[in-house]
Amino acid sequence: MRKSKSSSIGALGLTIALLMNPSVAANTSNNSMSTSSDVSPVTNGVSQKLAGDSDTVTSLNKLLPTIKYTTSNLPKFAQKVNSDSWQKGVKVNRSMSTKLQALLNWNQSSVGPVDGYWGKNSRKAMQAFQKSRGLKVTDHLNDETWQALTNNKKLMSQPVLVSYKLSDADVNVKTTSIPAGAEAKAKLEGMYYESVSEALAEKFHMSEKYLKTLNPNAKFEAGETITVYNPGNPNTKPVSRVVADKATETLYAYDEQNNLVASYPTTVGSTETPSPSGTHKVEVKVHKPNYTYTSDDGNQVIIPPGPNNPVGIVWIGLSKPTYGIHGSLDPARISRQASSGCIRLTNWDALALLGTIKDDATVEFK
Repeated sequence: MRKSKSSSIGALGLTIALLMNPSVAANTSNNSMSTSSDVSPVTNGVSQKLAGDSDTVTSLNKLLPTIKYTTSNLPKFAQKVNSDSWQKGVKVNRSMSTKLQALLNWNQSSVGPVDGYWGKNSRKAMQAFQKSRGLKVTDHLNDETWQALTNNKKLMSQPVLVSYKLSDADVNVKTTSIPAGAEAKAKLEGMYYESVSEALAEKFHMSEKYLKTLNPNAKFEAGETITVYNPGNPNTKPVSRVVADKATETLYAYDEQNNLVASYPTTVGSTETPSPSGTHKVEVKVHKPNYTYTSDDGNQVIIPPGPNNPVGIVWIGLSKPTYGIHGSLDPARISRQASSGCIRLTNWDALALLGTIKDDATVEFK
């Protein structure tokens, strides 16, 4: 189903006209910056509940779900992941891959959906991390990179896989069956998730398949305790500039001092609909946008908001008309599919950027 939805959206075309939704991201303009200290990425039983009063913290707390977790009654595999440590010359298995993906995420080098496999996006995240730390960029993990990933001992001791008790709100999410055509999509109440497991996978920044692998007997019902990935806390430093690198398919985020503070795997344009060149400005930031589809004959229909909307749940519009940074209905295919010239992120990475990017930030296509 995920593949068919992604394929159908590929035919929707370039024209994007977004209606402002009542849910708009908090202001992160230059004029109202707080000088509070950086938020620690380390969690202690609660993820994505950020302390502080800066504009970015306030915005992120509104956009991201708070996740309360424990480490009680974890299965043996989860315990192994949490205690695992890399050793030179030892083959990276699924347990170690999961640990590495977590450490990269927690160091603000996003790998996309956590799936326990050392693939393209994990390697790119490692290279972005190496770049941010001034290390030699390599194709394989080395001792220098491992030491840099683990030098924060509190972060290193944070659990990767945790126990989470499902609430009524977790399982009573609105779901729907997503049709193929734009006209049929426009008739829906919302572009909701297609299943509870899809919603949970996105909440915990995981692939849906890995969520089910970790919980083979789960019914995903309220009161049930499941094993999930611990997302940790996102970057809270205000982002003044982002660079969409077409060669590495990575979006690099910089602060006002030009420090690389976060990176995200991305899809940037395609052969048929290439992304623009040059530098542009952020002009609009929308949480839960609509999408206006224009057919070849000029007829328009409005596709309602939702995580399976063609632009996901975030639209950061640029001064270049019809182009922007947005979310995705198919996080597993980030960096593996084409886009209509825009910068496509997972929904959770798009939310993290929405909460930190300044109103006048520059967006450079490289």
